[in-house]
Amino acid sequence: MIRRLVSLILLSTLSVTEMNEVPQPISLTVVKLGDNVTLTCDLSEPGLSYWYKLNYGYMFQTVTEGSFDKILLKINNSRFNATKVGTVLSLIIRNVSKEDEATYFCQAGPSFNMTFKNGTILAVNGKILKSNVNSVHLGDTMTLQCSLLSENKNDTDQCPDEEQVHWFKGASESHPGIIYHGSIKNKEDGRCDYSLSKTITHSSDAGTYYCAVVTCGEILFGEGRKVDISMYSQFYQNNNNFKIRCLIMSVIMKLHF
Repeated sequence: MIRRLVSLILLSTLSVTEMNEVPQPISLTVVKLGDNVTLTCDLSEPGLSYWYKLNYGYMFQTVTEGSFDKILLKINNSRFNATKVGTVLSLIIRNVSKEDEATYFCQAGPSFNMTFKNGTILAVNGKILKSNVNSVHLGDTMTLQCSLLSENKNDTDQCPDEEQVHWFKGASESHPGIIYHGSIKNKEDGRCDYSLSKTITHSSDAGTYYCAVVTCGEILFGEGRKVDISMYSQFYQNNNNFKIRCLIMSVIMKLHF
């Protein structure tokens, strides 16, 4: 049986798109267990509307369906609710749990011309993140490293593919979560190293960066690395390692300059 995983694996190929239109990236929302979250969809014209939930390895599940101002909840879960205020259709999930991890799609429009408006990956982090701070200058290139350590040093077959290791900058009120893709650096002695190099070009590059690994039947998160833009010539590097509990692996992330 395929375990339920959030659809991070789809990110390398999947986007919300219509024929002859520029593909729209899927956004990322990361919440903690027990949080409440609201996903929104702008309905630019009257007609039908739907929220769908997609778990990796499963078919689409209809969460809500609507006709003009009438919204029906199609999922049997009291923690889910939907509202429509003006042209904004909102999907509200209270007391978020790991089973809510999925990619949520909004589809809307006239019955003869419905389009996917957006897609949002909802990732649920089960632990409180503690971040170390690194100061950088505009123009600096930073390299993030995420490592998987296997208990069996002779077994590198357990290394997830690059498509299963994702990097993102934490969301804020003004900027949604941004997805990045890195590359594998090392695969030996039971160690799987993945890296992401990024040049700091704008003040918006400041924030907390995380790696997320799809393994052990769930998504594992690093504690994160907070990056600040510095006006001064000195900055420091704190090679803090972290580990995430898993049956066969632990995760370590480093930041290099």
